[in-house]
Order: sequence, then structure tokens, then C-alpha cells
Amino acid sequence: MDWGISSVLKQNINKKIPLQRYWTRRYALTLIVGLIIVTFISAWWIRHSALEDRLQLMEVMAEEIAQETVSSEPRNEQDLADANVHEFLTDPGKYMNMESNPSIFITNADGEILYQNQASLKPGFQFNPTILMEEKAITKLRLEEETDDVYLVKKPVTVNQSLLGWVIFLEKKAPLQAVNQEYRQLFIMIGALALFGWLAIYILSKRLAKPITDVAKAAEQIKEGNYDIELQDNVRELEVYELIEAFKDMSERLGQLETLRTELLAGVTHELKTPVTSISGLIQAVNDGVVTGEEAEEFLNISLQETAKMEKMVEDLLAFDTFATNTLPLILEEHNLNEVIKNIVDQWQTVPDNTHVKMDVEDLNQPVVVNIDRIRIEQILVNLWNNAKDAQGTDAAIHISLTKDKETVQIDVKDEGVGIIEAEQPFIFERFYRGKIKQTKTSGFGLGLAFSKMIAEAHDGDLRLVESSSSGTTFRLILPYTNKANK
Repeated sequence: MDWGISSVLKQNINKKIPLQRYWTRRYALTLIVGLIIVTFISAWWIRHSALEDRLQLMEVMAEEIAQETVSSEPRNEQDLADANVHEFLTDPGKYMNMESNPSIFITNADGEILYQNQASLKPGFQFNPTILMEEKAITKLRLEEETDDVYLVKKPVTVNQSLLGWVIFLEKKAPLQAVNQEYRQLFIMIGALALFGWLAIYILSKRLAKPITDVAKAAEQIKEGNYDIELQDNVRELEVYELIEAFKDMSERLGQLETLRTELLAGVTHELKTPVTSISGLIQAVNDGVVTGEEAEEFLNISLQETAKMEKMVEDLLAFDTFATNTLPLILEEHNLNEVIKNIVDQWQTVPDNTHVKMDVEDLNQPVVVNIDRIRIEQILVNLWNNAKDAQGTDAAIHISLTKDKETVQIDVKDEGVGIIEAEQPFIFERFYRGKIKQTKTSGFGLGLAFSKMIAEAHDGDLRLVESSSSGTTFRLILPYTNKANK
């Protein structure tokens, strides 16, 4: 039973929520919390301001009543008591935007009540003369019969600089702070802010979530093997735009790799099936006695040549895989580059198939020592030369020139072949990529240039296509060298 409860709780915790709903809820919650805090602060400030304003207004009204009382020229307490105060202010509460009316008193100099506008105090009540004589006009009191604080606002009634009595306003704190209309206005304003804020959050979250949702749907398409996706890139947010563009590039790249993988499988099948079929047929003919003597020997030689081709293709696959996983270390040694190029050219031209190729080498004016794995550099150059020879046919010519700058040495290999189709040039260093010409004229898996570039980069160098046109193609091998080795 406990296990079942924990499993349900875990499922609820791990439950995924759509992006728009997730952020809308959180933004809305943040907005509500913020508005609640603003509401409490605003309500406190309104109450405080209402209290201060009404006390100041009561002070002004008390001053007015005192002046009006003096204008009737009272000469004694009886004249002060007979003053027709209600003619001055019959409804003081409406002037202060209050639902209740403050109590108004006229007292003598000792605090005895001579007049009050409403029976708010018990008979015989007398104000403390000590409080009345204080300099401050507003005093907060706590009367015995009241549970709430009471504010007393007083103004003296003086005739010929002689204190005749006091005009006193008396009101509880709660009515002075009562601001029901202001509260209604505040709640309407807060409600409107909450509504418009939520709408803004919803619209913004929807706008932000839509491109991300589209990317998620596109990812599902790619997951199902459909790389032909459509994503709108007319977004103004930089990060979202970069996400969409990166995803589109990734999708295009995956589509290209999928195409290359399909072509690779077809190529491997074709390239291996052809020599296997040939070898099988030749050996079967010898085995069945269809051919004998010198002809049988020739059949066996052809079978060995086809076997060598297969072995070379398998070696290419293994070598590429080893380099791609960084498990093949380089054996770096210092070599004079002029001598290295000369030796490799001599070895390559000793092969019978290469003797017809015209090669000229433009050496460096001064010897340059480079720290390289000679065997791997030879692999790069031999691959470039073989490609150049295949692109030209019988009248093949290869031009090799060496140049250097402050940090690198460049080896340019130029042929006079038909060139590489412009549409294929961006992909020549891709793994397993084979152009249309190579697909029809040569065998292999399309790993030569990709493998060569990997070897160059392993030397902290590079292999680049400089130019290719109908008049020829130029590749450039760039290798670093140290000034220390050349001192």
C-alpha cells in the first residue's frame, strides 16, 4: 500500500506540464503575490493618509468655529454656552467625507463642557485641563468607556488675549480611518491590473511557447525519420531565433548524413559485391578445370588483385574509424620538409600505374624542419595525387609548390583536370561522400579526403580546397612549424 502511494506521488511529481501553462501559472502567481503586497501597502497608506488629512481638517474646522465664536463677542462663559454653534457646522462629517459626525464641544478654560453637538459623553464629564494646555493641537487618548483610541483636536477661544474656553473635536480612530469608497476604487484598480497583467502574461507566454512547441514537433518528425521540416524564423527574440536556425541546420545536416549513410550502404554493397563475385567466378573456373595452365594462373593473379582491392577498402574503413575515435596516436618526428616531399614523390612515381604522370616540385628556398608523422603526411599526399591522376586520365600532370609564412608551411597540389562540380565542393570533406564522377569511374567509400583532413587537423594543421574549375583543382595542406626547430 505504501509503495502504491509513493508511486502515485512520484508520477505526480514527474508529470510534465506544457510550457505555456507552466509559465502562465508561475507568472500569474508572481503577479498575484505582488498585487496582494501592493494592496496591503496601498490600503495602509490610504488609511494613514485619511487619518492625517481628517485630523488636519478637524483642526481647521476647530479654528474656524473658534473664530466664529469670538466674532459674536462673548464676554463670559454663559455667552460662550449660548453661542449658536450648529449654525456654523451642522454636519461636519460630510466635509471630511465621513459617514459619522465628529463630536464638537465648547468648554470653559477649565475643560467643563458648555456645549456639545451630540450626547457622546456622560453628563458631568470634564476634559483634563492639563491636556488642553499642551502645546500640540492634536492628542491621542484612550477613554475609560472606549476600546478604541480617540483623537482630540482643540483650538483656544480667546478674547483680548484672555483664554475664555476651548473648541474641541473628538472622534474615534476607526471612523477617521474608514475609507470604504477608496477601498472600492483600490480593489477595482487592483482587479483591472490583475486582469490585464494575466492577459499580457498569457499572450507573451503563448508567443514564447509557440516557436519552442514547433521545434518540439519538428524534433518528433526527425525522430520518425522525416527531415523535411518547416519552422518559422520570423521571430524577434534573438535566443529563439538562434534556436530555430540551429535546429534547422541540425535537421539539414542530419538529412545529409542520412543520405550519405544510405549511399554508403549502397556503395559498400556494390564495391564489395563486385570483387567478391569476380573472385568467386574466377576461382570456380579454375576449380572446375574450365581453364588450365597459364590461363588458370592468370585467373588466380586477377583474383589476388581483386582481393588486394577489398583488403585496401577494409583497411580504409578501419583506419578512418580508428582516427575518428582518437585512438591512433601520431608518431611525431622532426623532418626536413623539402626532403620529405622529394622522397614521397620518388616512391609514388616508382609505382607502374604512376610512371606516366608528370610531376614538378617547387621547393622552399631554405630548408624548413617540421614536426610530423611522416607516414601520415604521406597518406595525405598520396591520396591527393591519386585523386589528381584519376581526374586527368593518361596525360596527367601534377604541380607541387611549397610556401611558408611566420607560423605555417603550405603544400599546394594542383592538377589540370576537369575540376569538381561547384555544387559538390561544400561536401568533399564529408565522410562517405562521393561525387557523381567518382561514383562512375572509381571505387572506394569516399573516405579519402575526410581521412586526410582529420590527419592534417591532428597535426594542428588543415587541408583545404583552394580552387576548382574546368582548368584544374588546387588543394592546400597547411602544417605548423616551430621557429625553434629552424634556428
